[in-house]
Amino acid sequence: MMRLSRPPPTRNLRVFCVAARLRSFKLAADELYLTPSAVSHQMKELEGALGVELFVRKSRALELTAAGSTLLEEIAPLLTALDRSVAQIARRSGGRRTLRVLLPPFFASELFIPRLTGFCAEHSEIDIQIDTRDPRPCTHPQSADVSILLADAEPQGVQAARLFMLSLTAVCAPQHAAAVARLGGAVLRELPLIVHKPRPYAWASWSEQIGLEAPEPRNAIELDTMYAVVRAAERGVGVALVPSRLCEGWFRSGALIRIFATELQTADTYFLVSRRKDCGRPEVQALTRWALAQFREAAECPRPVVEAACG
Repeated sequence: MMRLSRPPPTRNLRVFCVAARLRSFKLAADELYLTPSAVSHQMKELEGALGVELFVRKSRALELTAAGSTLLEEIAPLLTALDRSVAQIARRSGGRRTLRVLLPPFFASELFIPRLTGFCAEHSEIDIQIDTRDPRPCTHPQSADVSILLADAEPQGVQAARLFMLSLTAVCAPQHAAAVARLGGAVLRELPLIVHKPRPYAWASWSEQIGLEAPEPRNAIELDTMYAVVRAAERGVGVALVPSRLCEGWFRSGALIRIFATELQTADTYFLVSRRKDCGRPEVQALTRWALAQFREAAECPRPVVEAACG
């Protein structure tokens, strides 16, 4: 086995982890505020120091070699732990603490961030870093101290608290309210049906629960994010199934109208998650207490402005 005269510079390892995660020197350069040539040069340095190729360089993408995959798997958690240790020491010496929170994007924008002022006022010594990437698979990552995960079963191997189940309600923009009142369930054949791509069968399940035949709309519009679904409904594009609890603000403002009383109860639940070893940290405890008080009990949504006869 080859012995290194000295370990590779940590900066090279950090750049490697970013480039390996993004599979692109250009995207890594953008994230690290470097030039693509600087990233490429550092990777050549690292490969030279290790004596192995880490990337298969293709015309439009990068692929990891077996050695590259192994290095990423072993180094990334170590760098994360190093950053955490350094940050903790810095925070303790300055009396401040940093908390990294992972949230689903729509949950963050509609529930978490609008209520964050109260937490910040009560805990001015805690700085919060919010990540709104959906984890795939749905697990609590090393890059977060606290996560809110949407899952069909309680996450294992972590401290998990159930918040509320995800339920979907049918909505439209105010300009379609008269058509809904006049047509009832037939409105699903007259207006475009907005479909959330990750839940392609939600409308069929909702129709079965409400006692209607599966809708055969004039046309369907498939969107990949829930925010896009809600915005399309608000703009009058068609009717949509949206998360009841997360859309309370849209109902209160009148931007969206709930058009049927029946909601679709999904198999998914929001869970508040942290690692068991982190549960004693004051900042984790503070956010956990606050989040449970804010989100654990589902608030009553306003009753539908338009409630069509569905029989």
